Amino acid sequence: MKNIIKQISYVICYFIIGMLSISCEGLLEEKPKAMAVETFFNTPDEVETALNAVYTPLRTGEGMAVYEATLDCSADYSYGRGSWAQISEYKKLNDANINRVSGLWNRFYLSIRNANLVLKNTPSESQYERYTAEAKFLRAFNYFQLVRNWGGVPVRTEENMLDIDLKRSTEEEVYNFILSDLIAAENKLLDSYTQTGRPTTWAAKTLLADVYLQLGRYAEARDKANEVIRSGKFSLVPVSSVSDFQEKVFGPTLISTPEEIFYLKYARESNQQNYMLWIINHEKTGAYNFGGAYAIFGDAANPVYQNWDDNDLRKGLLQNVEFGVRPTTLVSTKFADREAIDKNGGGNDDPVYGYSDLLLIFAEAAVFASNGPAAEAMEAVNQVHRRAYGKDPQSPSEIDYKPEDYNTQSFLDLVMKERSYEFPFEGKRWLELKRTGKAKEIIKAVKGIDVDDIHFLWPIPISEMNYNQALDPKTDQNPGY
Repeated sequence: MKNIIKQISYVICYFIIGMLSISCEGLLEEKPKAMAVETFFNTPDEVETALNAVYTPLRTGEGMAVYEATLDCSADYSYGRGSWAQISEYKKLNDANINRVSGLWNRFYLSIRNANLVLKNTPSESQYERYTAEAKFLRAFNYFQLVRNWGGVPVRTEENMLDIDLKRSTEEEVYNFILSDLIAAENKLLDSYTQTGRPTTWAAKTLLADVYLQLGRYAEARDKANEVIRSGKFSLVPVSSVSDFQEKVFGPTLISTPEEIFYLKYARESNQQNYMLWIINHEKTGAYNFGGAYAIFGDAANPVYQNWDDNDLRKGLLQNVEFGVRPTTLVSTKFADREAIDKNGGGNDDPVYGYSDLLLIFAEAAVFASNGPAAEAMEAVNQVHRRAYGKDPQSPSEIDYKPEDYNTQSFLDLVMKERSYEFPFEGKRWLELKRTGKAKEIIKAVKGIDVDDIHFLWPIPISEMNYNQALDPKTDQNPGY
């Protein structure tokens, strides 16, 4: 069993009672609910148990899977079905999707609340530093999701956690807070853990590189990513078939792999499943023995798929399944568990940051920082590309891209293409399209739809507006809502 799972399921009543007793509008209230601080947070084991509660909103129930699926409905290569279809049409969110993204806001802030409790109450002795560093990493991770999808948000910390009314910080202020948490975490997290699923200093460096890339601080993104590359601790898992991708890279029984940097961990136990298994699968693929909702899907007529080389093993993770929408629909089998024990008992992890993420972050940042496709940036892309064709990622191949064939812009386009093939149905593409300023251009070219600016930020929940009196619905709500 994956080590972190069971400890998370044993979260103490202090947190369980707190989470179950908060109303929708009072979700962010930071008032302790059950156990006195002086009778807890007194040993490393107690602090670690409290820390596990920070993961709970992200990984239990529908968790991050619904977040990632909601994002991927807006990707150029995918479409939503049912209540998700409206997102794929790039229109103002309807009530169903406003409620959906409000639930995601609540999950991120609940995770932040639990991180703040750890940071506020953990002793300051050196033996506890790695736990507070982990709490800061997770808090920064949550705020990174919030700021990219809602813009500036209230920054709730261990210092102001009892303040109900808290103004909306600017995006710059949120990013500065994220960076301060990550720099602190990077310096105190361990190099490795015996327990899988916990962030290391390398995970903090990777998240820092991603944040720097988001901010256009390319030299810092390149250098931070390069620290991880030069550590020699990570590598891509070689594959030679589509089934190798399913089993050796994303497999349900894997404890960890050499390319795992930070994954949310799941297990083949009831109510310990990555919900993405249910969202993307269909019973006709045979990839998941409990069918699936096939709520987001691809299309063989889509130009992204049409232009994709058939020799790329990653393309084989998509299967043509006609389920009444169109005869060319494609269903992803990336996350496959043919022996899940029940509908909520599949074991595939959520690859939040793997080594291929890191390599492509490095490649993009390096080309910007160097004003051209340097050999080391091309090598990073080629490692991802080689593995996709069943080649040794570390050895030069006849399929390699060559730096002299690319200028800065064509190389950046190449990196974006590799990302579109490497990360389908992981919730990463829409954030990339927004970050690069390419969303309108690419969606128009691929889907023939004009994307309105309203689609770039989700509405701040009405419950937050009603609860937090420091917010003015007229000036603090995102445009169009």
